[in-house]
Amino acid sequence: MKKQHTMKTLRAMKTLSPGPGTIPLLGAALLLCLACRPVWGQGSGHTFEKIQLSSTFYAEGAAIGDLNGDGHPDVVAGPYWYEGPDFDDKHAFYEPRMFDPRNYSDNFIAGVDDVNGDGRNDILVVGFPGESARWYENPGESGGYWDPHLIHESVDNESPQFYDLNGDGALELVFHTGGRLGYAARDEGDPTRPWSFTAVSGRHDWGKFTHGLGIGDIDGDGHEDILKKEGWWENPGTDEMSDQWKYHEAAFAGPGGAQMYAYDVDGNGLNDVITSLDAHGWGLAWYRQHREGDEIRFEQRLIMGALLGDNPYGVRFSQPHALELADMDQDGVKDIVSGKRFWAHGPQGGLEPNAPAVVYWFNLQRGSPGSAGFVPYLVDDNSGVGVQFDTGDVTGNGYPDIVTSNKNGTFVFLNHPPEH
Repeated sequence: MKKQHTMKTLRAMKTLSPGPGTIPLLGAALLLCLACRPVWGQGSGHTFEKIQLSSTFYAEGAAIGDLNGDGHPDVVAGPYWYEGPDFDDKHAFYEPRMFDPRNYSDNFIAGVDDVNGDGRNDILVVGFPGESARWYENPGESGGYWDPHLIHESVDNESPQFYDLNGDGALELVFHTGGRLGYAARDEGDPTRPWSFTAVSGRHDWGKFTHGLGIGDIDGDGHEDILKKEGWWENPGTDEMSDQWKYHEAAFAGPGGAQMYAYDVDGNGLNDVITSLDAHGWGLAWYRQHREGDEIRFEQRLIMGALLGDNPYGVRFSQPHALELADMDQDGVKDIVSGKRFWAHGPQGGLEPNAPAVVYWFNLQRGSPGSAGFVPYLVDDNSGVGVQFDTGDVTGNGYPDIVTSNKNGTFVFLNHPPEH
């Protein structure tokens, strides 16, 4: 299939400050228009070049990594990996299977890591919620389909994450299974064996379709904690990390969203929490951390809600089922990238299934001490996100690009900074 290239300019019509609770000049008169194509905000000058790698529904997750060792990042989506930097050549690493976009795929989350330590990056895949996760062993120049190896037979939660939880340089898989939160780690003696699961919580009534999960250092002790919509589990920092972790209640979201992040949004030295509120509804927020002695509490700061007026630039979209943090403009602070999951429950299910399948980045702008705002910029309005996507510099220009895969196909958005 020939690649389709499109350019979208993100320069705003008026330079505005991101003050909370304000609707920009002219915005009130144009709210209906903004609902379709809201691009207000302080002009970023960034443009995104859209490359469509496929129009077939293979997966709802994607990843970036150098798979052939040529020094150029490649793209993984569904059964294929695409050779960077131009992505003209694709290779199937397992037997391709096309899916009906009215239903679901068997590939929800993707990752890249050298699992067996042979110097070649492998591909990690989490299937449909409640089903297995596997890694595919890179055969090198011999090519062909890659040998699959079981990670875990039952991975619950719709936002499990491959993450170096213990700081050993290798990715673990963080998820819950059988109602217990924890992580699976590879067997260093034999990485082809199923990964061993360590529970960090007691048993809860979480099901396989539970939404919202994240990792980050909440209390600032240097150890990565695990977050869910109802609170966070404190990493004890022991060598084995096998203790049941202390639970701290904190209502971060309602029904639960997507990937969650601990990040110092306002620059006061304390990590806040960033999350979407409802993966199949509305809402994007950050929760400002407050300390009173040893007590940690959080205050919600809404970024985007169900109403146009909930966002100072009149931006809203439903079903924010995937979330990434990346410094899109290289100003030293991380921004939010998200979008609408296209046909999350098919063409007639869920909220606004046929509304524009948008991708946005929300530029973090810090104000006075303790304050911050996010200025939204439209990347694209005809692609969307799945349940997981990736950001990374695939061009070598120093700016993160965006890779998504969903029921609309597979897309790369190349981030071009403003010319100086």
